[in-house]
Amino acid sequence: MSSVDDFNEDAIEVSRPRTWAAGVPGVTHAMGPAFRQMGVPRSLRALTAMNQRDGFDCMSCAWPDPDHRKTFEFCENGAKAATWEATPVTVPTAFWAENPISELLTKSEYWLGMQGRLVEPVYKPAGSEHYRPITWDAAFELVGDTLRGLDSPDQAAFYTSGRTSNEAAFLYQLFVRAFGTNNLPDCSNMCHESTSYAMLETVGIGKSTITYADFARADLIIIMGQNPGSNHPRMLTALEEAKAAGASVVAVNPLPEAGLLRYKNPQTVRGVIGAGTVIADQHLQIRLGGDMALLQAVSKRVLDAEAARPGTVLDHEFLREHCVGLDELRSHLARLDDAAVAAATGLTESEIDELADRYLRAEKVIITWAMGITQHKKAVPTIKEIINLLLLRGNIGKPGAGASPIRGHSNVQGDRTMGIWERMPTAFLDALEREFGFDPPRADGLDSVGAIRAMRDGRVKVWIALGGNLVAAISDSAVAEAAISKTALSVQISTKLNRSHAVVGEQALILPTLGRTEIDRQATGPQFVSVEDTVCAVHSSTGRLEPVSDRLLSEVAIVSRLARATLETTTSIDWAGFENDYDGIREHIAHVIPGFADFNQRIRQQEGFSLPHGPRDRRTFPTPSGKALLTVNELEPIERPPGRLLLQTLRSHDQFNTTIYSPNDRYRGIKNGRQVIFVNPEDIVELGLISGMLVDVHSEFSDNVDRVLRRFRLVAYPSARGCAAAYFPEANVLVPLDSTAEGSNTPVSKAVLVRLEPSR
Repeated sequence: MSSVDDFNEDAIEVSRPRTWAAGVPGVTHAMGPAFRQMGVPRSLRALTAMNQRDGFDCMSCAWPDPDHRKTFEFCENGAKAATWEATPVTVPTAFWAENPISELLTKSEYWLGMQGRLVEPVYKPAGSEHYRPITWDAAFELVGDTLRGLDSPDQAAFYTSGRTSNEAAFLYQLFVRAFGTNNLPDCSNMCHESTSYAMLETVGIGKSTITYADFARADLIIIMGQNPGSNHPRMLTALEEAKAAGASVVAVNPLPEAGLLRYKNPQTVRGVIGAGTVIADQHLQIRLGGDMALLQAVSKRVLDAEAARPGTVLDHEFLREHCVGLDELRSHLARLDDAAVAAATGLTESEIDELADRYLRAEKVIITWAMGITQHKKAVPTIKEIINLLLLRGNIGKPGAGASPIRGHSNVQGDRTMGIWERMPTAFLDALEREFGFDPPRADGLDSVGAIRAMRDGRVKVWIALGGNLVAAISDSAVAEAAISKTALSVQISTKLNRSHAVVGEQALILPTLGRTEIDRQATGPQFVSVEDTVCAVHSSTGRLEPVSDRLLSEVAIVSRLARATLETTTSIDWAGFENDYDGIREHIAHVIPGFADFNQRIRQQEGFSLPHGPRDRRTFPTPSGKALLTVNELEPIERPPGRLLLQTLRSHDQFNTTIYSPNDRYRGIKNGRQVIFVNPEDIVELGLISGMLVDVHSEFSDNVDRVLRRFRLVAYPSARGCAAAYFPEANVLVPLDSTAEGSNTPVSKAVLVRLEPSR
């Protein structure tokens, strides 16, 4: 695959952005790569098993499955994810001798991923520029010896990707805590940590308060800071069904996204030869950082309507029985400055009035959001304002209404449920102690940003990653890479190459693992795993394809053997038994984690099961007061000096997290490159620049460090005035490691102050 190389700025082609999503092109862009890379028989076996009851769960987004599933229950991005993982192309042994690490560092994520599946463990010794094959036993021995040789367990950190199964995640956190640390950073720290933080405080559970069926029951769905057409395309079908049932949809986004303009469902006649469905009835093109002001303005209008018509607007019974904080919120919003709202949002009063009128007319409202909300400096208070607005009219705990954070990775929510968190509550740790007979560490561990700081400062010497690509995913790329390079040992458990394999410690290992698409055979026979989707539903996932190599181990087997190599003489835990039969893991999960009683029986039900959720099911709120909390949050609009823009990072259409499927973004009209920055045409003129020219993008923070993207093509795009956008992870270099959301410590990659200068 060495012919696949990087695309330079001269190759980039720019065309008009699309005004609709999916349709026949969605099918061809999904099936074409699958047939070319996997062949027709393997493609059909994979795609007809994806998201089916007896098949495997999509390794892409965490969108839930409907009760009535179609033969083709996958989207374009899901097909690309399956193709990416299930490709029969493998990395040959000769690759490692031919490609020194210094050369791998020059390659793009796209090039690295296109080299194929990893099929043998490899080792980079100290002082070497090359990986070389190593036996599995030698690899596990190296990790065990290194971990046992540390002065403290806290000198190691153990990262987890959101695609890890429940079984592997539970076993991983058990290994880590039995080893003696809570250093369990994960990808949640960089995406929905702000959601968890805000919702835990206000409603007591940091997860969605709706079910899949609630979309079709809603009167109004407000979509904030997310792009379903590219990031979770199957959501468009749920929105189409909601529209057919009479719901209205409002999109709040600085960019007009194709999927929210019009959706052509490729599994319907209307979607193939017809006009499709207009999704958004109202599009609020908000300025970056203005969401909190918008939500406060709508809540104020709701309270004003109640004052004008006492007893007819608010859900007084719900507020009286289930909530606290109404008087404080009312007093606070009475002082809201309309001019400040206009400056923060860039919206007119009539636009905000229209949204408020829609909210007041609707009996059942869902507000759904993603990283366009969670990655702001004020992400936590913004999400608290979402909860405020929902609570005012009782839009939590009834059919067709609720808070709907959309998780990006397939089991990132399940991993947290299984204990992948640096701050698990005492009740969970006590349950581990009762179940396994050891005292888990009680001090909080390191999150993702904290782990980078600790490696930078020499406090963490071993870095082990169960999946993922942290070095590319996290902010301040140069600092992150330098930090990991200071470790004594870095270990990546992976299916394919990414940049984290080229940024290594003094010693480094790559341990190749089975993919979710592949049959997992252990001593007791074929195994299945489980996942939790974004609406708290747990279901099984069973690989259906023959593995691309018989040298691969499953994630469960790798974790089990790491634990045995490190801890077998110090614990009585049956690590080998867990590898042989995953039912044994699930039996322990049932004893430790609430909601998983009779796990082995219930997971074998056709539809799996839903976890209990007090706010959703019974309007009970596990907060300290026992009630939902309406909160007071101070509005602090972002100042944008003259000649500056506010930048957000985003994914292209042909991308999932840091995985790049192609250098194209057809919905936004970009082909053959990713080094672009989208700016409103009027802003381009005001800045004295010309669309199509090359610019350097400098971020501006108080530390006065010049962080810059060089030679990015300036693309005129209908974004909100004063706002710009560039692709993740390329633009991560612009954000300092210490620029994080208040409370959640999530890296801030939205509303980043930048200036543009012509490239020399």
